[in-house]
Amino acid sequence: MARMNLVQAINDALRIEMKRDDRVVVLGEDVGRVGGVFRVTQGLWDEFGGDRVIDTPLSESGILGAAIGMALYGLVPVPEIQFADFLYPGVDQIVNELAKMRWRSGGEYTAKMVVRTPFGGGIRGGLYHSQSPESLFVHVAGLKVVCPSNPYDAKGLLLASIRDPDPVLFFEPKRIYRAARGEVPAGDYIVELSKAKVVREARKTERAVTILAWGAMLGEAMAAADSARDRGIECEIVDLCTLWPVDIDTIAKSVKKTGRVVIVHEAPKTCGFGAELVALVNERCFLHLEAPPVRVTGFDTPFPYALEMDYLPLAHRIFPAIVETSRF
Repeated sequence: MARMNLVQAINDALRIEMKRDDRVVVLGEDVGRVGGVFRVTQGLWDEFGGDRVIDTPLSESGILGAAIGMALYGLVPVPEIQFADFLYPGVDQIVNELAKMRWRSGGEYTAKMVVRTPFGGGIRGGLYHSQSPESLFVHVAGLKVVCPSNPYDAKGLLLASIRDPDPVLFFEPKRIYRAARGEVPAGDYIVELSKAKVVREARKTERAVTILAWGAMLGEAMAAADSARDRGIECEIVDLCTLWPVDIDTIAKSVKKTGRVVIVHEAPKTCGFGAELVALVNERCFLHLEAPPVRVTGFDTPFPYALEMDYLPLAHRIFPAIVETSRF
């Protein structure tokens, strides 16, 4: 195994799949010679050439529309949108074309592709480079939505996404692009989509809490759980990995065990994905709950520049929610 960061793991996954399947092409702004704004595609242009690693104009709608056309003609495109905030100019292509192609053609055509995009705050990107729009796309029938929290999962989930027959939005937590490091197998492997992982198990006690998190917030949840353990509170942490279709069975099993749940995400609270998770937990686990579900999230404001560390639901904001929930 090699020790990699998130950028290296994603780059390795792209290289493996481009070698394995010559239909796979990468396209986006500056993904070729430059290697992308975060250098995730660095070296791929040198290895595979400009026919398979394609620098595009600055037009997200154009990038996505071209990728959909490629997919319909049998290629397997992996377009990169430089920041998740820039998905919005291409929303019509994603929502009304990509997600609906299988249905509108009665299964005759599919648009098999993966849209990669960095998301979230923590790099002082300000209003237009820090948003977390995952819930908007979870709401769109026909899409799968994936978000890794560590290099091992990033590589395996991306390989699984590229091989999946359905369109996938692959959100990459840019705050931990280089901060998250871990052991990653050198060869080919996949991490199954739509399967959550219990990354920390809790003993059944009177003060146990389930924490649901994904992306960069998983590490913050782990840090908060360390502090909670010092107070005698057991935390079971579930990394969702795939946001949709979500692994509600793993979530429900954990919540039934602990009787409590805290949900953490960067996006604003109102209509964030945490709201859907609360609804699912209530539907599946209502009679097992010992306390109301709690959400620790970003605020219902545009993402700030100067106060981003106050906006983000970091460990110091998660910890009081754990304590309060455990005491209910």
